[in-house]
Amino acid sequence: MKLSANLGFLWADTPLPNAIRAAAAGFDAVECHWPYSIPAEDVAATLTETGLWMLGLNTARGNVSAGDFGLSALKGREEEARDAIDQAIDYAKGVDAAAVHVMAGFGAGDAAHRTYVENLRYACGKAASLGITILIEPLNRHDVPGYFLSTTDQAVAIIAEVGRPNLKLMFDCYHVQRTEEDVTHRLATLLDRIGHIQFASVPDRAAPDHGELNYDYVFRAIRALAWEAPLGAEYKPGGDTDATLGWMATARKI
Repeated sequence: MKLSANLGFLWADTPLPNAIRAAAAGFDAVECHWPYSIPAEDVAATLTETGLWMLGLNTARGNVSAGDFGLSALKGREEEARDAIDQAIDYAKGVDAAAVHVMAGFGAGDAAHRTYVENLRYACGKAASLGITILIEPLNRHDVPGYFLSTTDQAVAIIAEVGRPNLKLMFDCYHVQRTEEDVTHRLATLLDRIGHIQFASVPDRAAPDHGELNYDYVFRAIRALAWEAPLGAEYKPGGDTDATLGWMATARKI
């Protein structure tokens, strides 16, 4: 099983280039949340140094102090949303990242839906010539109440409506289990729409060695689906990341 370290959570107290170097000790790839304070050329150089691949990054959240958690479903803020999309795609190009997660933000209703669809079409159009996949991720209502995109069914319907081949679902096992359960069945059903898979324990979003989901079983189910891309370890270590990596030895053998 190939694995990616999400450096938004793992080694999060370490400057990004050093976090990439730390991940090189056991991971095949890395991914980020919001790397924009670090010049893309510095990240690209560290990726070359370590031989790791950057799988993806997120669009900026917006005005965090005002409560923003994404912009692309916010009616009236289309210009900001597209600036964030441009920024993310440009950064992804600079580090040769495979994907950009376009964050929807808080909202509901038809206006939010239409705004999100149009912004996703914009993102897909800009990313297509660069070979970049656009991802959308449902976030569970327990952790992120009010987030526009909350279920895989909603995401699949939006993917169909947008109608672009480079728009895919980011399937986070943690969020799906919290909202919908039946993770392995949902993985099998949605496989052709999935662009990336992430994981963490449920319900505490820690290392995948305890909790409601048996990740030995989940990882074997993913392997049986012939999934070959790295799986994203997006969990909160609650302290020293290196002390939480015991699960990797078993996962590597699957």
